[in-house]
Amino acid sequence: MTSLAVANPGSLIQSVDWVAIAPPLIAAVAAVAVLVTDLFLPERHRKWLGRLTAAGLALALIALLPLTGGSPRATFCVQNVAGVTDSAGCSYVADHFALVFQLLALGGALIAALLSAHTVEEERLPGGEYWFLLLSSATGAALLPASRDLATMVIALEVASLPAFALVALRRDGRGAEAALKFFVSSVTATAVMLLGIGFVYAAGGSLHLAAVAQGLEHAPAQLRPLAEAGAVLTLVGFAFKVAAVPFHFWVPDTYTGAPLPVAGYLSVVGKAAGLSGLALATTIAFRPYAHTWGLVLAVLAAVTMTVGNVGALRQRFDTRYSAVRLLAWSSVGQAGYLLVPLAAAGYAPTGADPLGATAAYALIYGVVNLGAFGVVAAVGRRAGTSVDDFRGLFARRRWTALALAFFLLCLAGLPPGVIGLFGKVVVFRAAVDAGLGWLAVVMAANVVVALYYYLLWTARIFAPATADEAADEAAGGAGDERRLPVGLTATLGLTASVAVVLSLAPQLVLQVAGGSLF
Repeated sequence: MTSLAVANPGSLIQSVDWVAIAPPLIAAVAAVAVLVTDLFLPERHRKWLGRLTAAGLALALIALLPLTGGSPRATFCVQNVAGVTDSAGCSYVADHFALVFQLLALGGALIAALLSAHTVEEERLPGGEYWFLLLSSATGAALLPASRDLATMVIALEVASLPAFALVALRRDGRGAEAALKFFVSSVTATAVMLLGIGFVYAAGGSLHLAAVAQGLEHAPAQLRPLAEAGAVLTLVGFAFKVAAVPFHFWVPDTYTGAPLPVAGYLSVVGKAAGLSGLALATTIAFRPYAHTWGLVLAVLAAVTMTVGNVGALRQRFDTRYSAVRLLAWSSVGQAGYLLVPLAAAGYAPTGADPLGATAAYALIYGVVNLGAFGVVAAVGRRAGTSVDDFRGLFARRRWTALALAFFLLCLAGLPPGVIGLFGKVVVFRAAVDAGLGWLAVVMAANVVVALYYYLLWTARIFAPATADEAADEAAGGAGDERRLPVGLTATLGLTASVAVVLSLAPQLVLQVAGGSLF
């Protein structure tokens, strides 16, 4: 008879570092609190659910502070052969990399929550479900950067994705259901392919922990190496889908157009950040033995993605309905190509520290200005429309809103006074050059020049002379529209514009991320 007793029963008890897991845990608790509160709250007080959501996300952001400035904190660890634990055998690690992307995920979700306050009320969306889904998705997006095993990464990715499908479908005008269906089918397909790849990797590497996977793949038998390489490629498909890299980008324009505007902005920033963090972890840690292979693949993927995104934006007509949203959607595909450049460079670098820092810095910059641009589109769309031509003469009607949008577009284009956008592109460009990817730097430079055309064309419409009808509207009081914006919209525009201006005046606040090690 086999004895089930162990010499040291206490070694089987897992010690949880509650401070390390506090940011995603607080978001998850807030989601449950919103769902339960919705059951008992009278209809007239439902607006408090949005405030509870914003408070929960703000508290999750504050929970990041105790984790800064010290050594990485790890939890959910297994013992190694020596009977001790180390971060290589942990499923959750709160290091510099995780904190940067958790800041982006939770901060982006907070801005999306502020932007959503008026949308939920004006479009009569079910408030309890909306806020619960937003918090649940933000929980998954915050968990993914700290995940250090493939199983936790898949769970976090699905927690971030599944509520997003429902958020897109909450708009009951027909377009939401179609957009959600395209998003769902393509995402489920990508997830299935990724799970197949993880199965291959586990069979070849013998572990799910990222560091152990790298060791297993490096010493894998020769007959298993084709299986391991195929598994690595298939595993990256799911993350490439979330980043909206070509050819996994086709869902983006229709999904952004059919979703409520705050949800589209959320997907363009937080969803992209989740996929980007997973892609960075899988490549630079788990698949490090194949660095030159995936480095070349990501370099080609980056070049194709930025080119397709910018060409799609160039082909977008400005007079069609929802053209402003579709233009931002194609722009986000092009920006995804820029974000992939430092990841490709990490495949050629001795360590992935500096290239990954460039990706993190650019992602932070992009997140702020892109959510700000979606906020302006939401503000203008309340009284006009969401085609680019509806922004003609905006400066004459809404001076401060027009200046904010122009600044956001110049940041995305990388032109002064959007200095932070220019510095971000220089950091990414330098990462490619330092890694010896001169051809990718040339492709990026060409795409930046191409993107200037549609960004400047939209900016020119903002300052174009107002038509006779617009001038009459201004004389009737339209120039004071900013004072009548909902509080949430005003807070969104003020917060994103202020952060973008501060970062342009002191770019070192975010660019120092590019100079330090992220692991």
